[in-house]
Amino acid sequence: PMFSRIGAAAYKADLTNTIRLCHELGNPHQQFKSIHIAGTNGKGSVSHMLAAILQTAGYKTGLYTSPHLKDFRERIKINLPAGQAGGEMISENFVISFTEKIKPLIEEIEPSFFEITVAMAFEYFAQQKVDVAIIETGLGGRLDSTNIITPELSIITNIGWDHMNLLGDSLEKIAFEKAGIIKEGIPVVVGEIMPETETIFKNTAKEKKAPLFIATEKRQAIDWHWEKKELIIEVAEEHHTDHKKYQLDLPGVYQTKNLLTVLEACSQLQQLGWKLDDKIIHQGLKLTKKLTGLHGRWEIIHTSPVVVLDVAHNVDGIRQLVLQIEVTKHRELHIVFGLVKDKEIEKVLALLPKNAIYYFTRAQIPRALPENELMQKAKEAGLTGKSFPEVNGALQAAIQHTHADDLIIVCGSVFLVGEVNALI
Repeated sequence: PMFSRIGAAAYKADLTNTIRLCHELGNPHQQFKSIHIAGTNGKGSVSHMLAAILQTAGYKTGLYTSPHLKDFRERIKINLPAGQAGGEMISENFVISFTEKIKPLIEEIEPSFFEITVAMAFEYFAQQKVDVAIIETGLGGRLDSTNIITPELSIITNIGWDHMNLLGDSLEKIAFEKAGIIKEGIPVVVGEIMPETETIFKNTAKEKKAPLFIATEKRQAIDWHWEKKELIIEVAEEHHTDHKKYQLDLPGVYQTKNLLTVLEACSQLQQLGWKLDDKIIHQGLKLTKKLTGLHGRWEIIHTSPVVVLDVAHNVDGIRQLVLQIEVTKHRELHIVFGLVKDKEIEKVLALLPKNAIYYFTRAQIPRALPENELMQKAKEAGLTGKSFPEVNGALQAAIQHTHADDLIIVCGSVFLVGEVNALI
């Protein structure tokens, strides 16, 4: 069962299957160093930024993320030799041979799609002898399949409202699940805290004797601007009078928060002996998208009109997206929008701009909210538009009704963004 397609029915709140799968494979996750990343939003961007920095430093770097946009193999990557871009995806042959090898065990214990994929990633990274692997949790943390590793460093980007049906109906409960990746004696970096989550993180870290570092207490982003589709961020650091400027090829303004998390993570990795000097950090951040192939984060795929893809899909993500829209010059705003059924639909719709023209659509998965149902709920929230059975038809309709100075955004679901044809 695949969570991204069917939702909660595929989620196994239990590590038994992953432990068994990895035991049968000779515990590959114990054969390489790792960095573990959880959080409601930003964990994908933080994972890719760190991977870019580590491979710029010359480390053979594995990267495990989810879900994928176009190709399953995007989930499991290893950096290519210097000078080549995009991160090398796991080979089709490895996927096939690995699945065939463990097929009897799959039939015996009936693991989920995610559990199999995690074991596959660990086996691949072990065989490829990576120096370090960046491992992103799928959902939550404490009971996430990835949580059998003992990393060099744990990172929790932030806590927000998402997957409450599985993780709990309060920020404290969600924070408790994410804090489950904190390991005995292993340093942990937390990107953002709020009153409801601060005590959870501090108490868990204290219990586990894990040194805790809050990114926003160490540095602040004091200014930002765009230059040629790149985001330039000025950062002030405690006990330092001079400010540093970072150039990111990920232009979303919300990357200012992720940058602070990444910088604190690099600082802690330096303390642990990883060779990451300032020049390497700057270079990796400047080339994150190019080196790792990260897509769907305020990704401009067309100009005149500007067409942007963004995987924002929950309350916090949409809130950040709306702030981005407010600082982006445009005449009229067109939003191609689809959601999955298990999101906080009414809360998300309430955040969206009322003055936009909407094209309601759906991803081609069972979990998607039907476009007519979405349109009806949106109408009740004061949003107006038409419905379309799939995203590319909706996007074409938007382009046909726009002026060269308009802004078109495709958002609401990772799966929706993944179905957009690159050439529009």
